Amino acid sequence: MPTYDVVVPSAGRPCLTALLDALDTSRGPRPDRVLVVDDRPRPDGPLPLGRAAGTVEVWRGPARGPAAARNVGWRAATAPWVAYLDDDVVPGPTWAADLVADLAGARPDVAGVAARLSVPLPAGRRPTDWERNVAGLESGRWVTADLAFRRTALASIGGFDDRFRRAYREDADLAARLLAAGWRFETGRRSSEHPVRPADRWVSVRLQAGNADDPRLRLRYGRRWREITGVHKGRRSRHLVVTAAGALAVAAGAARRPAVARAAAVAWAAGTAELAWARIAPGPRTPDEVATMVATSVAIPPAATWHWLRGWAGLAAGR
Repeated sequence: MPTYDVVVPSAGRPCLTALLDALDTSRGPRPDRVLVVDDRPRPDGPLPLGRAAGTVEVWRGPARGPAAARNVGWRAATAPWVAYLDDDVVPGPTWAADLVADLAGARPDVAGVAARLSVPLPAGRRPTDWERNVAGLESGRWVTADLAFRRTALASIGGFDDRFRRAYREDADLAARLLAAGWRFETGRRSSEHPVRPADRWVSVRLQAGNADDPRLRLRYGRRWREITGVHKGRRSRHLVVTAAGALAVAAGAARRPAVARAAAVAWAAGTAELAWARIAPGPRTPDEVATMVATSVAIPPAATWHWLRGWAGLAAGR
C-alpha cells in the first residue's frame, strides 16, 4: 500500500481549520505526516489549526509565494508520495481511501495524480464573475489545489520554480517541465470541494498581477508556451489595444489634437464596453454586479498591461 505525506501551504486563512478537520475525518489510511507550511510574511499568532493542532507539523515558509512554500513541504516530507492541498480546499469524506487507491494504480512513470475538484455555486441564479473564475479550477489540467506528486519526480527537476511568486503559473510550469522530462499525469477518483471564498469587488483587478509571470513562460518555452503549458489563450492582445487607445486619447487631448483624441477615445470606449459585456452577460446582472463589472473593466486592461510589462522588465533586470 503506498504511503503519503500531506503538505498544506498556508497564508493563515481561517479556512485552514475546515481543511484539517475534513482531512482528519476522511475515511482511509492516514498520512504518515501532515506538514503545514506557514507562509505568512509577518505571523501575528498561531495558525488556525483547530483540533489538529497537536497532530500536524508546522514548518516556516520563506513568504515568497506558494511555489517556494511547496518546495519547503516536499523537501521536508519523507513518504514516497506528497499530496498537496491548498488551505481553502475541503477533502471529501473518502478522500484518504480514494487517494491511496489513486496512488496504488499509478504506473512508475506517473509523476502526479490529480483530484476531481468541484466548486459549489449558488442555486437559483447565475454565478458572478468571481464565482465563474473560481469554478474554472474544475477544468484545470494540473491544479495543485489537490494534486499528489511522486517525491522522486519532484526531486528529478528540482521542484517548483520559486521565482513564480503568485498562485498563477507555477503549477503549469512545473507540469511542463515534468512532461518534458518524460513523466506523465493522471486524474484519480478522489474528490475535493473548493468553496468560493468571499472577495471584494476589485479582486479581478488584483488578479491581473499574474500577468507578470507570462513573460517567464514565453522566454522559457518560446512562442508555443501556451500550448506547452496548457494555459488557455487570454485577452492580452485586446488589453494592449484598449490600453494603447486610452493612452493615445489622453496624449492627443493634451497635445490639442481633438480629432485623434476623439477617435482614440471611441476605440477605448468600444473595447472597454466589449469587455464589460463579455463579463456581464453570463452573470446574474444585478445592479451591484453590473456596477462592479463596468468599474473593473475600465481598470483591467491597463492593469494587465502594466503587470505584463513589469514581468518583462524584471527578466531584463535578471529577476
